[in-house]
Amino acid sequence: MADAISLLRPRTVVGPSLKASGEWAVRFDAFLHVRIGGLVSGTCWLVVEGQEPVLLREGDTFMLGNPPPYVLASTPDARPRPAEQVLAGAEDGLVRIGPESEDDLYLCVGHIGFDDRNASLLTDLLPPLVIVRVDDPHGGRLAQLIDLLATEVGITAAGGPLVQSHLAQILLVHMLRAHAARTDRPTGWLGALNEDGIGTALRAVHADVAHPWTLKELAELSNMSRSAFAHAFKRHVGVPPLEYLIQWRMSLARDALARDSRSISELARATGYLSESAFSTAFRRVVGSSPAQFRNQAKESAHSAAEGV
Repeated sequence: MADAISLLRPRTVVGPSLKASGEWAVRFDAFLHVRIGGLVSGTCWLVVEGQEPVLLREGDTFMLGNPPPYVLASTPDARPRPAEQVLAGAEDGLVRIGPESEDDLYLCVGHIGFDDRNASLLTDLLPPLVIVRVDDPHGGRLAQLIDLLATEVGITAAGGPLVQSHLAQILLVHMLRAHAARTDRPTGWLGALNEDGIGTALRAVHADVAHPWTLKELAELSNMSRSAFAHAFKRHVGVPPLEYLIQWRMSLARDALARDSRSISELARATGYLSESAFSTAFRRVVGSSPAQFRNQAKESAHSAAEGV
């Protein structure tokens, strides 16, 4: 999990937090990647477009993956205001709706964006909504993290943004663990990490991507026959073992080419290919362009972004 999240180059924006009382509702537009949050106190309704409203209680945490528009509200039928309008009134990391009350809702949220080139490694595995209740085995730990995050947002202290970013990413990891541990866990590497044999093979591939892995070696690591391993791997991960290996190698290659950190021949060796031509052939099949073309396009995009184009 650490390898994949590192490759995603997460960028975190936390807050402002929300305190609300009375009747209220805030509508958020669709957005990319992940929003994560939880209730420090109070209750509210979370209404994701196309799904039934869900009541959140104190200590509950939630994660939204590439979601459609959604609403946070005191009641499911309250008339919502646009989030941009509401959040524009933030002061000292906090937005207030209604008068102060002992029954205030206190909500802390953060948005985690990823590098678009590899974002699908995670976002393709996530449903629009994951909720972890406070009484879930992981819930108490998540509630503590939300409380810490809300405290950091509400104070002005040296290193505050750095602490907020790290807390939000720790919260993300714990949410992913909670989601993967459920009986209806997702297809893909996220759920497969909890499978003893398949998880062992995945960790081996990630630890030494340059090794010339064969189906026989991976099956032996998992203590399975080749046919049983191939069937189990595809059932849990969604693709055959050696196809997953190629996809992971190309994800690493996209990241390295975008950062211009290695020559193409060096990158070929680092990702398990004996020649630059073999690497280029595999890259073109998966990505749709040659490594050199991809690197040039990434440079152009970075240059345009730097100039604000």
